[in-house]
Amino acid sequence: MGDPGKTPTLPVQGNASARAPHLKDGDPAFLTTRMDALLDAARKNSLWPFPFGTACCAIEFMSFMMSHYDISRFGAEVVRFSPRQSDLLIVAGTVTDKMAPVMVRIYEQMAEPKYVISMGVCACTGGFYRAYHVVQGIDEFIPVDVYVPGCPPTPEALLQGVVKLQEMIARGETHYQRALAAARAAGR
Repeated sequence: MGDPGKTPTLPVQGNASARAPHLKDGDPAFLTTRMDALLDAARKNSLWPFPFGTACCAIEFMSFMMSHYDISRFGAEVVRFSPRQSDLLIVAGTVTDKMAPVMVRIYEQMAEPKYVISMGVCACTGGFYRAYHVVQGIDEFIPVDVYVPGCPPTPEALLQGVVKLQEMIARGETHYQRALAAARAAGR
């Protein structure tokens, strides 16, 4: 093992050696944080989206996932087509009354915490479909964290929506985090 009084060495590039840093008590390299803040930082940088694409906005979502926009920089490149493995639901396109219960079921099957981005004017407000069979905004059925307007919205707008969601997660402003805080306050 070596001399007990000697600082251990680490191999660096072949035969060269470097001294391992020795930290004393009270060294400023010590980090403290709240567990919630640490979990939120991890969640914000590891979003796993579930695409719920029903119309032309889904085509923009597909281009958003291509290498040109490099969504992997933001930790959201792992698209899952199983709601149990996803935590971000991206609703892209028109949602009809027959499709709304399916969307709600998918939302309910997602793991906690779950986030929702409403992409496109049809998902946000029903768009130009002012008809009895089109949902006039998915927020009638599920809570929405970020709205991305446009017909169809550009991939850059969706990228900005993902960044906005990450900022909301870091600040604790998502629907999930507000509901959790209210439940904790009611429990006290």
